[in-house]
Amino acid sequence: RIYLVLQQAIAEGEYREENPMPGEMALAKQFGVSRITIRKALERLSLEGRVERHQGRGTFARRRKMASPVMASLSGNIENLIAMGLETQVRLLELEYLSAPDEICDIMAAPPETVMQRAVRIRSLDGKPFSHLTSWIPEKIGRTFSGTELETTPLLQLIERAGHPIEIARQTITACLAPPEVARLLEIEPGDALLAVRRTVFDTHGRAVERISGLYRPDTYQHETSFTRSDHGAAPKVWNI
Repeated sequence: RIYLVLQQAIAEGEYREENPMPGEMALAKQFGVSRITIRKALERLSLEGRVERHQGRGTFARRRKMASPVMASLSGNIENLIAMGLETQVRLLELEYLSAPDEICDIMAAPPETVMQRAVRIRSLDGKPFSHLTSWIPEKIGRTFSGTELETTPLLQLIERAGHPIEIARQTITACLAPPEVARLLEIEPGDALLAVRRTVFDTHGRAVERISGLYRPDTYQHETSFTRSDHGAAPKVWNI
Protein backbone atom coordinates (compact mmCIF):
# COMPACT_ATOMS: atom_id res chain seq x y z
CA ARG A 1 0.00 0.00 0.00
CA ILE A 2 2.86 2.37 0.79
CA TYR A 3 4.41 1.62 -2.58
CA LEU A 4 1.15 2.54 -4.33
CA VAL A 5 0.76 5.78 -2.36
CA LEU A 6 4.34 6.85 -3.13
CA GLN A 7 3.97 5.81 -6.78
CA GLN A 8 0.89 8.02 -7.12
CA ALA A 9 2.54 10.93 -5.31
CA ILE A 10 5.51 10.75 -7.70
CA ALA A 11 3.26 10.56 -10.77
CA GLU A 12 1.29 13.60 -9.62
CA GLY A 13 4.42 15.68 -8.98
CA GLU A 14 4.14 15.85 -5.21
CA TYR A 15 7.89 15.23 -4.99
CA ARG A 16 10.02 17.52 -7.16
CA GLU A 17 12.81 15.83 -9.08
CA GLU A 18 15.46 18.33 -7.97
CA ASN A 19 14.71 17.92 -4.25
CA PRO A 20 15.24 14.75 -2.20
CA MET A 21 12.20 12.93 -0.89
CA PRO A 22 11.74 12.54 2.87
CA GLY A 23 14.17 10.01 4.33
CA GLU A 24 13.31 6.51 5.47
CA MET A 25 12.85 7.57 9.10
CA ALA A 26 10.54 10.43 8.15
CA LEU A 27 8.46 8.23 5.85
CA ALA A 28 8.31 5.48 8.46
CA LYS A 29 6.93 7.99 10.96
CA GLN A 30 4.51 9.41 8.40
CA PHE A 31 3.06 5.99 7.52
CA GLY A 32 3.40 4.48 10.97
CA VAL A 33 5.51 1.52 9.83
CA SER A 34 9.06 0.25 10.21
CA ARG A 35 12.04 1.48 8.18
CA ILE A 36 12.29 -2.00 6.66
CA THR A 37 8.81 -1.61 5.16
CA ILE A 38 9.69 1.81 3.74
CA ARG A 39 12.98 0.48 2.38
CA LYS A 40 11.18 -2.34 0.53
CA ALA A 41 8.75 0.13 -1.06
CA LEU A 42 11.60 2.43 -2.14
CA GLU A 43 13.60 -0.50 -3.52
CA ARG A 44 10.69 -1.49 -5.72
CA LEU A 45 10.24 2.09 -6.91
CA SER A 46 13.95 2.20 -7.68
CA LEU A 47 13.82 -1.01 -9.71
CA GLU A 48 10.97 0.46 -11.76
CA GLY A 49 12.89 3.69 -12.39
CA ARG A 50 10.47 5.83 -10.41
CA VAL A 51 13.14 6.97 -7.94
CA GLU A 52 16.94 7.23 -7.85
CA ARG A 53 18.74 6.57 -4.58
CA HIS A 54 22.12 8.17 -3.91
CA GLN A 55 24.07 7.37 -0.79
CA GLY A 56 24.67 10.54 1.21
CA ARG A 57 22.31 12.61 -0.96
CA GLY A 58 18.96 10.90 -0.56
CA THR A 59 16.18 9.56 -2.76
CA PHE A 60 14.96 11.57 -5.77
CA ALA A 61 11.68 11.15 -7.62
CA ARG A 62 11.81 10.45 -11.35
CA ARG A 63 8.55 11.00 -13.19
CA ARG A 64 8.03 8.81 -16.23
CA LYS A 65 7.66 10.67 -19.50
CA MET A 66 4.84 8.37 -20.68
CA ALA A 67 2.98 7.22 -17.59
CA SER A 68 -0.18 6.22 -19.49
CA PRO A 69 0.67 5.20 -23.06
CA VAL A 70 -2.63 3.43 -23.69
CA MET A 71 -5.77 5.56 -23.79
CA ALA A 72 -9.39 4.59 -24.45
CA SER A 73 -12.37 6.87 -24.84
CA LEU A 74 -15.61 6.40 -22.93
CA SER A 75 -17.41 8.82 -25.22
CA GLY A 76 -19.41 6.08 -26.95
CA ASN A 77 -17.01 5.60 -29.84
CA ILE A 78 -16.88 1.91 -30.77
CA GLU A 79 -14.22 2.67 -33.39
CA ASN A 80 -11.93 3.77 -30.58
CA LEU A 81 -12.08 0.30 -29.03
CA ILE A 82 -11.31 -1.28 -32.40
CA ALA A 83 -8.40 1.12 -32.95
CA MET A 84 -6.89 0.16 -29.60
CA GLY A 85 -7.08 -3.47 -30.68
CA LEU A 86 -5.15 -2.67 -33.84
CA GLU A 87 -2.45 -0.70 -32.02
CA THR A 88 -1.67 -3.25 -29.30
CA GLN A 89 -0.52 -6.87 -29.16
CA VAL A 90 -2.51 -9.84 -27.87
CA ARG A 91 -1.44 -13.16 -26.39
CA LEU A 92 -4.16 -15.79 -26.19
CA LEU A 93 -3.99 -17.82 -22.97
CA GLU A 94 -7.21 -19.85 -23.08
CA LEU A 95 -9.89 -20.58 -25.68
CA GLU A 96 -12.68 -23.01 -24.86
CA TYR A 97 -16.38 -23.72 -25.27
CA LEU A 98 -18.32 -24.48 -22.12
CA SER A 99 -21.56 -23.80 -20.29
CA ALA A 100 -21.51 -20.18 -19.22
CA PRO A 101 -22.07 -19.28 -15.55
CA ASP A 102 -25.55 -18.16 -14.58
CA GLU A 103 -24.56 -14.51 -14.25
CA ILE A 104 -23.14 -14.49 -17.79
CA CYS A 105 -26.26 -16.14 -19.18
CA ASP A 106 -28.41 -13.53 -17.43
CA ILE A 107 -26.34 -10.67 -18.86
CA MET A 108 -26.42 -12.17 -22.35
CA ALA A 109 -30.17 -12.96 -22.10
CA ALA A 110 -29.42 -16.64 -22.77
CA PRO A 111 -30.98 -19.75 -21.19
CA PRO A 112 -29.10 -21.29 -18.23
CA GLU A 113 -26.06 -23.44 -19.12
CA THR A 114 -25.87 -22.05 -22.65
CA VAL A 115 -22.58 -23.03 -24.30
CA MET A 116 -20.46 -20.01 -25.16
CA GLN A 117 -16.90 -19.26 -26.19
CA ARG A 118 -14.67 -18.15 -23.33
CA ALA A 119 -11.33 -16.55 -24.15
CA VAL A 120 -8.63 -15.21 -21.86
CA ARG A 121 -6.08 -12.81 -23.34
CA ILE A 122 -3.25 -10.53 -22.30
CA ARG A 123 -2.97 -7.23 -24.17
CA SER A 124 0.39 -5.44 -24.37
CA LEU A 125 1.92 -2.30 -25.80
CA ASP A 126 5.55 -2.47 -26.95
CA GLY A 127 5.95 -5.75 -25.11
CA LYS A 128 4.61 -4.43 -21.78
CA PRO A 129 1.38 -6.11 -20.59
CA PHE A 130 -1.33 -3.74 -19.44
CA SER A 131 -4.61 -5.70 -19.43
CA HIS A 132 -6.02 -9.14 -18.62
CA LEU A 133 -9.22 -9.83 -20.59
CA THR A 134 -11.85 -12.53 -20.19
CA SER A 135 -14.55 -12.53 -22.88
CA TRP A 136 -17.72 -14.54 -23.40
CA ILE A 137 -19.47 -14.59 -26.79
CA PRO A 138 -22.22 -16.78 -28.31
CA GLU A 139 -20.92 -20.11 -29.58
CA LYS A 140 -22.23 -19.50 -33.11
CA ILE A 141 -20.13 -16.34 -33.41
CA GLY A 142 -17.09 -17.92 -31.80
CA ARG A 143 -17.01 -20.80 -34.26
CA THR A 144 -16.45 -18.35 -37.14
CA PHE A 145 -12.84 -17.53 -36.22
CA SER A 146 -9.71 -19.24 -34.92
CA GLY A 147 -7.44 -18.59 -31.97
CA THR A 148 -4.84 -17.16 -34.32
CA GLU A 149 -7.34 -14.62 -35.63
CA LEU A 150 -8.25 -13.70 -32.05
CA GLU A 151 -4.61 -12.77 -31.51
CA THR A 152 -4.30 -10.69 -34.68
CA THR A 153 -7.73 -9.11 -35.23
CA PRO A 154 -9.83 -7.01 -32.80
CA LEU A 155 -12.65 -9.13 -31.39
CA LEU A 156 -15.25 -6.51 -32.30
CA GLN A 157 -14.20 -6.80 -35.94
CA LEU A 158 -14.53 -10.59 -35.79
CA ILE A 159 -18.02 -10.26 -34.31
CA GLU A 160 -19.07 -7.88 -37.08
CA ARG A 161 -17.54 -10.16 -39.70
CA ALA A 162 -19.80 -12.91 -38.37
CA GLY A 163 -22.84 -10.82 -39.31
CA HIS A 164 -23.47 -8.84 -36.13
CA PRO A 165 -22.86 -5.10 -36.67
CA ILE A 166 -22.08 -3.44 -33.34
CA GLU A 167 -24.35 -0.63 -32.19
CA ILE A 168 -23.89 0.10 -28.48
CA ALA A 169 -21.96 -1.04 -25.43
CA ARG A 170 -22.67 -0.62 -21.74
CA GLN A 171 -19.66 -0.37 -19.46
CA THR A 172 -18.87 -0.09 -15.75
CA ILE A 173 -15.55 0.76 -14.13
CA THR A 174 -14.50 -0.10 -10.59
CA ALA A 175 -11.27 -0.84 -8.76
CA CYS A 176 -9.96 -4.14 -7.45
CA LEU A 177 -6.80 -5.82 -6.17
CA ALA A 178 -4.72 -8.07 -8.42
CA PRO A 179 -5.04 -11.80 -7.66
CA PRO A 180 -1.72 -13.71 -7.76
CA GLU A 181 -2.10 -15.27 -11.23
CA VAL A 182 -3.23 -12.01 -12.86
CA ALA A 183 -0.42 -10.15 -11.10
CA ARG A 184 2.13 -12.59 -12.53
CA LEU A 185 0.79 -12.14 -16.07
CA LEU A 186 0.70 -8.34 -15.79
CA GLU A 187 4.17 -8.27 -14.19
CA ILE A 188 3.02 -6.58 -10.99
CA GLU A 189 2.72 -7.62 -7.34
CA PRO A 190 -0.28 -9.51 -5.91
CA GLY A 191 -2.63 -7.06 -4.24
CA ASP A 192 -1.67 -4.14 -6.48
CA ALA A 193 -4.57 -1.92 -7.50
CA LEU A 194 -6.20 -2.52 -10.89
CA LEU A 195 -8.98 -0.93 -12.90
CA ALA A 196 -11.81 -3.40 -13.42
CA VAL A 197 -13.77 -2.73 -16.62
CA ARG A 198 -16.87 -4.77 -17.46
CA ARG A 199 -18.57 -4.22 -20.80
CA THR A 200 -21.55 -5.74 -22.60
CA VAL A 201 -21.72 -5.18 -26.36
CA PHE A 202 -24.97 -5.27 -28.37
CA ASP A 203 -25.57 -5.57 -32.10
CA THR A 204 -28.01 -3.53 -34.18
CA HIS A 205 -30.83 -5.93 -33.26
CA GLY A 206 -30.27 -5.36 -29.55
CA ARG A 207 -28.72 -8.79 -28.97
CA ALA A 208 -25.83 -9.12 -26.55
CA VAL A 209 -22.86 -10.41 -28.56
CA GLU A 210 -20.01 -9.98 -26.09
CA ARG A 211 -19.45 -9.78 -22.35
CA ILE A 212 -15.91 -8.85 -21.42
CA SER A 213 -14.20 -8.33 -18.08
CA GLY A 214 -10.89 -6.50 -18.20
CA LEU A 215 -8.31 -5.88 -15.48
CA TYR A 216 -6.03 -2.96 -16.35
CA ARG A 217 -2.79 -1.67 -14.87
CA PRO A 218 -3.57 1.94 -13.86
CA ASP A 219 0.05 2.98 -14.46
CA THR A 220 -0.09 2.02 -18.14
CA TYR A 221 -3.74 2.55 -19.06
CA GLN A 222 -5.90 5.65 -18.93
CA HIS A 223 -9.57 6.23 -19.62
CA GLU A 224 -10.69 9.44 -21.25
CA THR A 225 -14.24 10.76 -20.98
CA SER A 226 -15.68 13.59 -23.08
CA PHE A 227 -18.72 15.73 -22.18
CA THR A 228 -21.12 17.75 -24.33
CA ARG A 229 -23.65 20.50 -23.63
CA SER A 230 -27.30 20.22 -24.65
CA ASP A 231 -30.31 22.56 -24.60
CA HIS A 232 -33.56 21.59 -22.90
CA GLY A 233 -36.01 24.22 -24.05
CA ALA A 234 -35.80 27.32 -21.88
CA ALA A 235 -33.81 25.50 -19.22
CA PRO A 236 -30.11 26.34 -18.86
CA LYS A 237 -27.56 24.16 -20.59
CA VAL A 238 -26.54 21.10 -18.59
CA TRP A 239 -23.88 18.46 -18.86
CA ASN A 240 -24.81 15.12 -20.39
CA ILE A 241 -22.84 12.67 -18.23
